[in-house]
Parts: sequence; C-alpha cells; structure tokens
Amino acid sequence: MKPSISRKGFIVANVLILSLLSLITAYPILYVLFASLSNPADFMAHQGLLLKPAGFSLEAYKLVLENRMITGGYLNTIIIVVSGVTINLFMTSLGAYFLSCKDVLWRNTIMMIIVFTMFFSGGLVPYYLTVKSLHLDNTLLALIIPTAVNTFNLILMRTSFMNMPEEIVESSTLDGASHLTILFKIFLPLSLPVVAVMVLFYGVGHWNAWFNAMLFIRDRDLYPLQLVLRDILVQNNTEAMLVGSDSFDKGLVAETIKYAVIIVATIPILTLYPFLQKYFVKGMMIGALKG
Repeated sequence: MKPSISRKGFIVANVLILSLLSLITAYPILYVLFASLSNPADFMAHQGLLLKPAGFSLEAYKLVLENRMITGGYLNTIIIVVSGVTINLFMTSLGAYFLSCKDVLWRNTIMMIIVFTMFFSGGLVPYYLTVKSLHLDNTLLALIIPTAVNTFNLILMRTSFMNMPEEIVESSTLDGASHLTILFKIFLPLSLPVVAVMVLFYGVGHWNAWFNAMLFIRDRDLYPLQLVLRDILVQNNTEAMLVGSDSFDKGLVAETIKYAVIIVATIPILTLYPFLQKYFVKGMMIGALKG
C-alpha cells in the first residue's frame, strides 16, 4: 500500500524537525572542535557561525598534551574512575542483593532509611568534618570512599535482582551455593545490562566530579582532570600552558587552548558511551520495572 499524502507529509516534517534538533545539539560540540583546530589569529578574527576550522593549527593540542598538569590530571582521574567504579559495583551489588532477599529482617524499614537519604542529608559541613576526621582529606580516597554507593543506583540494581526467578536461588541453595556465589556467579552475569548502566553512571559521575576535589584536595599533583579544567576555563589560568609557545601573541593561543582542553577531556566519555549504549535502555527498563 502506498502511503497517503498526509503520511508522506508527516514523514517529511518529522525528518526535518529531527534533523534540525540534531544540528542544534551537535553544533556546540562541532564549534568547540573547529575552534580547537583553528589558527589562533584567524579564529579571533572570525565572526559568525564557525562551520570549519579557521585556518588550521595543532599548536593548542601540542601545548595541552605537553602540559604536566593535564597529563597528571588524566592519570589521577583514571585512577579515581577505575578504582571508584570497582568499589561502586562491589558495594552496590552487595547492598542490592541483601535488600532483594525476601527473608531479610526489617528489609522495608532499612529500604525506607536508605531512600530517606535521597531527599535529606546532614549538609556540607558535617560531610566535610566526617571526611576530615577519617584522615581522608588531601588524598584520592576522599573522592572514592564517600561516594561508594549511590542511592538511585542501589534501588535500580535491587529492583533488577528482585526480578530474578526464585527457582534459580532455591536450586542454587540446594546445590550448596553461598550468597556470594549466587550474587557473583548467577545474579551479576544475568544482569549485564544493569551492570553496564552502573558502569556508565558511576564512570561518568567520577569523570565529571570536581566539587569534592575542590573541597578536599590541596596538593596540585593530586588534582583530577576536572579540577585542572576549572583552573583553565573558569579561573582563566592558562599561563602554565603557554610555556614553550612560539606564538607572537600568547593571548590568542590561550583562547584555542581552552577549546582543545575541552575536547581532550571529553573524548574518553564519548568513546566509552557507544559501547554501553546498547545496554542502556534495556538496563534502565529492567531496573525500573518489577513484574
């Protein structure tokens, strides 16, 4: 059957609207990319939309990748993300499994207390004093241990575990499997979409985190990447990046450096997302619905 005129009109309008929305969404990223690849003098002289690099220069990327604070920030952030996500998954899966067991005493009461923390907290000052009293300040552990479990992610994984057939647990128990065996050899392998969502949520959270680092980290050698970006983009601190620049006007290079830093800091997350995207919708649906 041939589509009607109204159907064809709807398809054309739909394609045009979605194309326009995609362009509006993609243009800021393309603008930053083109600006980072532009010749500093040509970029500063350019006005209006930037649809391609103004000239071409990799000087900004050269200065960024040669800067010790950027490479050190990358290393610190990778350590935080890898160790943080590992601890997050371990602690979240333990809590989710415990709260998914139907024979746990006061399970609903414990769950209500956990949900309560989503809406109310002790505040910033008690949080800071607690971390300081544990002697975690000025260490990378201050950015990992206090955020070991996210309440929303815990609820998501708990709901997924509650959807597991009871027959699997019963047969595993009869075969002598312990709770840890059931969790790590049965529940988690059967919940890979939810685990992928946890990795994405926790990984992006650690990668973008800067506030806790600003509170607890004083040694610049321990700065994560996002705190380095804050110094460069917000506080306009680009002097250290310009050491070794041959440009006659270092102020022009400083502008393109800011865009190059954004691209360098964004690429890892943009690279990771396509590998986990296929699990995202399925994992969210499994974790959000019970039945």
